[in-house]
Amino acid sequence: MLYRWFILPFRRSIRNKLILIMILISVVPLIVVTILSTENTRKSMESEVIQSNITRITWTGGYLEEKFIQLNNLIYTILISNTLDEYINKMDGSTLSNQYNAQRSIIDTMTSVYYSGNNHLLGIQLYLKEKNKLFTINSMQKQISTPPQAPRLWSEVASSGMSFMIKSNESDPTKFNLIRSVNRFENKELLGSIELQVKWQMMDSALDLLQSEPNYTVFIANHDGDIMYVPEHTDQAEAFERVATALKDIESTESGPGYIQTKESYVFYNTVEPWDLKLVKVIPAKYINQSARTNLSYGLIVGIISAGLSLLIAVILAWSTSKPIVSLAKSMRGISIIKDREPPLSNRMDELGFLEFKLYNMSHRLREYIKTEYSMNLEKKTAQLKALQSQINPHFLQNTLQLIGGLAFSSKPEEINELIRSLSQMFRYVIRGQNDLATIQMELDHLNNYMHIQMQRFSPRITYEVKCDPEAADCRIPKLTLQPIVENAFQHGLDKKSGDWRLQVHVQRNKQGVVIFVEDNGVGMDASTLVELQKSLCRQTNQAWNIGDRIGMNNVASRIKMHFGLQYGVTVESTPGVGTKVSIQIPWVKEGDSSYDQNNNR
Repeated sequence: MLYRWFILPFRRSIRNKLILIMILISVVPLIVVTILSTENTRKSMESEVIQSNITRITWTGGYLEEKFIQLNNLIYTILISNTLDEYINKMDGSTLSNQYNAQRSIIDTMTSVYYSGNNHLLGIQLYLKEKNKLFTINSMQKQISTPPQAPRLWSEVASSGMSFMIKSNESDPTKFNLIRSVNRFENKELLGSIELQVKWQMMDSALDLLQSEPNYTVFIANHDGDIMYVPEHTDQAEAFERVATALKDIESTESGPGYIQTKESYVFYNTVEPWDLKLVKVIPAKYINQSARTNLSYGLIVGIISAGLSLLIAVILAWSTSKPIVSLAKSMRGISIIKDREPPLSNRMDELGFLEFKLYNMSHRLREYIKTEYSMNLEKKTAQLKALQSQINPHFLQNTLQLIGGLAFSSKPEEINELIRSLSQMFRYVIRGQNDLATIQMELDHLNNYMHIQMQRFSPRITYEVKCDPEAADCRIPKLTLQPIVENAFQHGLDKKSGDWRLQVHVQRNKQGVVIFVEDNGVGMDASTLVELQKSLCRQTNQAWNIGDRIGMNNVASRIKMHFGLQYGVTVESTPGVGTKVSIQIPWVKEGDSSYDQNNNR
């Protein structure tokens, strides 16, 4: 259907080709320019966005580092206080009053630090392992307690061997904990930990520096790739989908600012040193492609308008230009009925007019030449076919007569009579009738007479089988098609094989007409011989028979092509040591088809 409606009209009409060419000349450059312009716009936009966001994420990473440094300074305020140092190192054996005063001094220091946190600091906890004391400061309480077991975050710091950790608050994702170990100055012995509970909102002022494109996503992740904070102004459902994709992309990235481009987004990242955090910004790719799509849409509108105008101009020009060419083409189609008359049909003086004049000038000679050549070839082919039909293999006749002579001394008269009858019917089939075509059933009967003689010669080692579709029995086929192929199977396949012989002939219908398979279990043929044979069978030739004393496979193939056309003929398949299969393809031509009868009775 595609070929019929879209390809065939352009192959048959030069007018349609001219129209198509003119449209392509006008529209294709416009489309190419539009696509290139769109791509350049997209690349320019992409470069600008990448450079801008690399700069922004570098600044933001530095700003976040300052925020964490401020929090770390609050912790150091407690760590370097004399009160804490004295409580840890000098209170052993002191009075309860002195210990109580030292503890109150620590609480006062922590309270001072807590209120200097600018509402972003939610609480402070100091845990001292040796004394098993937990100091807690928040908006609800100020207390010193002796916990039944060490706090969980302290255990994580102790087991990890790290000097600090930043952990998300499991009960409230808007908070995080900054934990730093308390170590003895002289030998770095782990004495405890200080934990700050901080609002993530403290980082929003830094993250606001990344506001540039619409529908972007910003988040902070730890070194394990776990999301720690996504600002509240971000669409959470869409954000977490982008975050999951972005985290996979940046797992193997190096420290420092950079970006990764994926199919759906641009992922910008920066490492917040030395806190081992990743600052990530994700921009949808559709944002960058949006301006390119707008440019492309305008280009397509202009292209469609240009295509319409080009089509109108092309039709007018192609019609006027191709009119004499179309007229000449019509004359060429009708060359078989051109009569002898004054050739010029127009007053054109250009090359097309000259071609038209010469066409009509040579038409008479062409008709006479074709008529003469056709008659000569027809007579030659008819003579060749008659010569082929009159041939019979003298070796086969000699062997048959010797077989009959031998049986005269050892067999019954009925068996000898059957052999003589089979040989007689073979001769009668070869020489009788003027028609070059026979039915498949007649060919099978002739083959059965041939095989009756061969089975008497080679019995009991040969097995012969015939299967024929009843509908195909009346189909027309050139005389002496099957027997030469079977004879060829004996000479080149079975005679050279030891053991039992098997020969099968199957006739059946297919889409192209009728196919006949002749298969033997002989020695087969090698690949090079098979290739040469296949080439000779496919070769287009007017020669119906070759030099020799028998009708060969090439003769059969040539006769089939001569009668029915080049699309029919003989094909061969063969495997060394397995056997050979010959396929004969002929059209479905029934007995009494007038078109073939007239051709073959000339």
